[in-house]
Amino acid sequence: MHIDLKGFRALVTGSSAGIGAAIAERLALSGAEVVVNGRTAGRVAKAIASLQAKAPGARFHAAPGDIATEEGAAAILAAAGDVDILINNAGWFEPKDAFEITDEEWRKAFDTNVLGAVRLTRVLGPRMREKGYGRIVFISSESAVQIPTEMIHYGMSKTAMLSLTRGFAQALKQTGVTVNAVLPGPTLSEGVGGFLSDLARDQGKTVAQIEQGFFEHARPTSLLKRFIDPMEVANVVAFVCSREASAITGAPIRADGGVILSIT
Repeated sequence: MHIDLKGFRALVTGSSAGIGAAIAERLALSGAEVVVNGRTAGRVAKAIASLQAKAPGARFHAAPGDIATEEGAAAILAAAGDVDILINNAGWFEPKDAFEITDEEWRKAFDTNVLGAVRLTRVLGPRMREKGYGRIVFISSESAVQIPTEMIHYGMSKTAMLSLTRGFAQALKQTGVTVNAVLPGPTLSEGVGGFLSDLARDQGKTVAQIEQGFFEHARPTSLLKRFIDPMEVANVVAFVCSREASAITGAPIRADGGVILSIT
């Protein structure tokens, strides 16, 4: 299916690397203008240069800022302008023993992964409603359904995003604005790649051995038995943002490699 997003402007939070960068690239290749976000202007400028090389004819705009803060969210909104597509992708994770997660770390997971998305959605959602068209996508995770013991605070925040998805979809019913969640499985993003390399170094193993062990023990239900490429997730997101996906709203959409055991 050819996805045509010409004439649309998309804001992708956390798009200076990883899944967010892949989504920005995919939307741009589909014809959308893309607003790129990262915490610093330097990271955003570097990301745009890389994206421009991959999508030479595309138009990119910079919107640096930290959505975990009110000031950062306001700066992002001011730079983004009028958008038709909002991808709430920015997130934070850190593996940590369940009983050693501090109050500050619980708040960081919530402020970045949940409240940051709320700040943008509650401003941009009504604007889309006024136009009678829009796409809002929350990038949740398979960890929203199968809470990882090593990252309970991350799982909590991704479960909360499913509540946001359904709630905002209900608030925007019959408006031409759809709200959905995409649930990636274990994905080889920049952060995950670095984590695997560190583990391999510390344990005296290869990255391939660490990956094999991960799917044998940590995610044994995976049907792919490999890490998902960020562009594989981006392809799903692009479809959800398309005109052709107009009948899909309030839905959790899995791009998890078969990790989740339930049919929902």
